[in-house]
Amino acid sequence: MLIEELRRRELPPLFTMNDGRPCTADLWRERRAEILDILQRNIYGYTPPPPEKVTGEVEAEEGERAFAGKVLQQRIRITFDTPKGDFSFPLYLFLPRNIPKPPLFLHIAFRPDIPDRYNPIEEITDNGFGLAFFHYKDVVNDNLHGDYSDGLGKLFIDTGTSKKRPSDQWGKIGMWAYAASRALDYLLTRDDVDGRHIAVVGHSRLGKTALWAAAQDERFFMGISNNSGIGGAAIAKHSTGERVIDFIRAGSWDWFCEKFQEYSGYEDINMPYDQHFVLAAIAPRFICVGSAEKDRGADPKSEFLSCVAASEVYELLGHSGLVTPDEYPTPGTSLHEGRIGYHLRPGHHYFSRTDWLEYMKFMRLKME
Repeated sequence: MLIEELRRRELPPLFTMNDGRPCTADLWRERRAEILDILQRNIYGYTPPPPEKVTGEVEAEEGERAFAGKVLQQRIRITFDTPKGDFSFPLYLFLPRNIPKPPLFLHIAFRPDIPDRYNPIEEITDNGFGLAFFHYKDVVNDNLHGDYSDGLGKLFIDTGTSKKRPSDQWGKIGMWAYAASRALDYLLTRDDVDGRHIAVVGHSRLGKTALWAAAQDERFFMGISNNSGIGGAAIAKHSTGERVIDFIRAGSWDWFCEKFQEYSGYEDINMPYDQHFVLAAIAPRFICVGSAEKDRGADPKSEFLSCVAASEVYELLGHSGLVTPDEYPTPGTSLHEGRIGYHLRPGHHYFSRTDWLEYMKFMRLKME
C-alpha cells in the first residue's frame, strides 16, 4: 500500500545521478552532494562556507542550586567571523552534574525563556541528557516579507532597493541552520559533552531548520523534526498540507530561497526535489520525526511517507531505515527499530512532553 502511494506522489528519484547513471552504494557520496546542491538551488539557498574561527565565552553561570543543584547552567556567547565582520549570539547550556559527558540535544528554540513550555529542561537533564538551545531570532529576525535588516540577514543579504535576492541565495532557514552548526563548533570543544552524540532538534519551521542543519553537517549524530511539515519532513507533491502560495501569502517565503516561490502548489511534476531528499542526505546517520494527528498544515501522512521513501537510501547502505508495517500509523504509534524513528501522537501542532520523551527514548536506543 505505501509503495503504491509513493508512486502516486510522483517523487523525483533518489538513485538517478545527474548524468543518468544509477546510484550504487559506492556512488552515494557523490549522489548526496548532488542532492544537497539540488536542495540549495531550489528551496533553501546556498549556504556560505564555515567561518575561519568560532569562539565561545561563558558570560554567566547559575549558582550551585540551579535546578535543585542538579544542573550546570551557563549562558555562552558564540562569536564567529563573516565577510562583513564578527557576529555573535547567546547559547544556553544545561548539563546534568551527575554525568561526566552526557549526550546532548541542541534545540533551535522559539523563545529564550527559562523555563519554557517547549523546553522541559529538568526532565531532559534528569533523563541523563544535556540540553543546549539558542533563540532563533537572535540569529535573524522572523518579521517575514523579506526583512533581512538584522543579524545574519544584514551581514549576508544585500537586496538594495529591489528587496529581492538572487534566486538561489539562502533564506532564514539556512541562517538558523548555519547558527546551529556554529553552536556545534563550540560544543565539540568542551570536554564535558559527549561530542559523538549531539542531536539537532526543532519544532515547526525550526524542525525544517533542524533537518536542513543535519542534512548539511555530518557531525550531528541525529536530526529531529517535530511537526515540521512542508519544507521539512513532509513530502510536498500531492500533499494535503500547506502550499507555496500559503508561504507567499503569510510572507514566510523568506525562510527559503526565491526560486522556491516558482513551485506554486507543489503540484509541479517537474519539481526536481521533494523532502525525502532532505532525509536521505542525513543517511546513514539517525533521524527521528514526530507528527501530530490533527496537525493538518504539517500533513502527518506526508511526513510518514517521507520517512518510508528515504528508507531506500538506508537499505542501499546496508541499514534499516523506517521499520513499519505496510500501513499508515494510528495515533500512539512509535516506530524506533531502524535508523529512522517516527511517532504519531494525538493532538495538535505543539512541541509536547510526549514528543520529548519519544526523542529521548530513540536517542538512548541508538547510542547503545
